[in-house]
Amino acid sequence: MKRILASILLILPLLAGAQSKLTQQQIDDFSDKSAVRYLQPNDSLFGFIAEQMSRSGAGGLEIDKTMTELKKDPTALDATLKYLFQYSNGNRQTLIANLRAMDIQSSYVFPIATYTVNKFKDQAKLLAEDKPGVTFTLPRRVSAPVATPSETSTAVASTATTSGETTSATATPGSTPAAATAPAATGEDGINWEVRDIFKIANPQQLAQAYGTANIAVRMAQDLSGNDIGKAYYVFPDTDNELELIFLGDTAKIVSFSRENAKWKSPFGIKVGDPIEKLVKMNGRNFRFNAFEWTDGGTISSWQGGQLDNKGVYLLLKAVRSGDNKLYDQVTGDKILSSDNSAVKKIGVVVEKVMFRTGS
Repeated sequence: MKRILASILLILPLLAGAQSKLTQQQIDDFSDKSAVRYLQPNDSLFGFIAEQMSRSGAGGLEIDKTMTELKKDPTALDATLKYLFQYSNGNRQTLIANLRAMDIQSSYVFPIATYTVNKFKDQAKLLAEDKPGVTFTLPRRVSAPVATPSETSTAVASTATTSGETTSATATPGSTPAAATAPAATGEDGINWEVRDIFKIANPQQLAQAYGTANIAVRMAQDLSGNDIGKAYYVFPDTDNELELIFLGDTAKIVSFSRENAKWKSPFGIKVGDPIEKLVKMNGRNFRFNAFEWTDGGTISSWQGGQLDNKGVYLLLKAVRSGDNKLYDQVTGDKILSSDNSAVKKIGVVVEKVMFRTGS
């Protein structure tokens, strides 16, 4: 009997170490419990995870939806477990304690912990070193729907029926008339600069209420390749804070901006002027893009399965050191370039325009 017990004790760690995937029941339970915790605004654990998910891009453009439906996104699920492991300082026992605190079903705690440790054990040291020094204990805001628009903001919808028509834009950039209310928490200037909250806006009337009819113009817009894509609503047009919004049906939207000094707080922290090295770090691996001065020049052709893949992120890149003709010739023409190409590194590639597409 003692030999049998000893054999069992020896086998159990091996079985635990063999945990290479989660069952659907384990995934569903973790997803459901994560949704409950995420929706608690004062929860420091998921405040931390949500912050890391947003910074890395793993949370997608609609992070509220991602974090409450992890079972539908295996990549986001793994990323959540990774940042839970990071929050736990890369310590298995602390991880187990945090899983229990989430009310994960008791029989699922050890398999989920083992899966997480096995998957990210090679990153444990780096995760601990990169963990932000401040625990996120401040209230975390989950984006709320935009309020119903008032009658004073219907002018945009009624006057913007013809492509190319422009509304008045004489108000001071960054100011919002008293009748307009931002959709969520605002900055010191009274304006909500969160791009994610733009995705909550359902129609031109709500946009007018949020940012003021006088601060919106209606013009034709182009995609990253220069093709006309229809009518867009420009918030704070012809200023450093200019932002384009295109409504596509009931839920889909395209939001883009190309001004380097804009105040907008972009998903994943992507900004105009960001160097290609920052994009590689965000994506977690190198990516590929179309060479300049050719069809779709400077646009991303593939994120190569990185963290920005299938997240609705579209970028237009440009070279800032194009004076060296011999070097510049290496990054132009009908070809695909990798972000780790030696010529790309030397030529100084940065973001020229940022575009996000959300919904379907």
